[in-house]
Amino acid sequence: MLDEKPILKRGDWVKTKLKEGELILGYIESLDIINGLVNINVVTSDIDEVVGQTVVIGLKYVEGIPAAKVKNKEQIRFLIDLALMTGDEEWFLELSSKLKSMEELVSGAK
Repeated sequence: MLDEKPILKRGDWVKTKLKEGELILGYIESLDIINGLVNINVVTSDIDEVVGQTVVIGLKYVEGIPAAKVKNKEQIRFLIDLALMTGDEEWFLELSSKLKSMEELVSGAK
C-alpha cells in the first residue's frame, strides 16, 4: 500500500513530536531521503532550548503543515515577521506583495 503522506521538500513547514511528546514546529532545511532523515529548523517548541536550533528527525515522524489561508492584513503582517525571522526572502516578498495589494484595494474603495 502506498504511503498517503504528501511529499515534503526544503522550506516546507512541519511539525513533529519527540520521544517524550514535546511538540516541535519548524521548517525543513534539508532532506536525506536515502536515510529517511529531515533537518528541521525549530521555530517554536515545548522545549525552549531547541528553538532556533536544527534538529534531525526521522522522515516518518514528520508531518507537513498545510499552508494558511490568510484573510486579513494582521495575519499577513504576522507572517511577514515570521518570514523575516526565518530569513525566507521569497516568502517575505510574496507576503509583502499580497499586503500591498490589499492596502491598494482598501484605499481604492474609499
